[in-house]
Amino acid sequence: MIKSVEDLDVFQKAHKLTIDLYQITKSFPQEEKFELVSQIRRASSSVNANLMEGNYRKSNQEYRQFSVIARGSIGELKYHLLLARDLGYISKEEYLELRKRLDNISKMLTGLIKAL
Repeated sequence: MIKSVEDLDVFQKAHKLTIDLYQITKSFPQEEKFELVSQIRRASSSVNANLMEGNYRKSNQEYRQFSVIARGSIGELKYHLLLARDLGYISKEEYLELRKRLDNISKMLTGLIKAL
């Protein structure tokens, strides 16, 4: 039985991805600290922040709405990582691995949304 949103696989995978992205963005150029680094970190942490907030709302409809917003943050993050790849901040291989993880999280979020 799930005791909290933190027990969901999608939450755990998204949290691990956020931790990994914080580490990856440490190597970005200093001039990106308040630009691309900030955007990547905010978009990645937004996924679980919205899941958590939605879970604390009063209705499944609100939980669903916040889960949809979380999935939107995945789309934003995909673009920021594409940009990071094209600017040479991450390798093509890193990008493909991160995209694969994002696609998996997105599918899991879609399943959660349908279940709510």
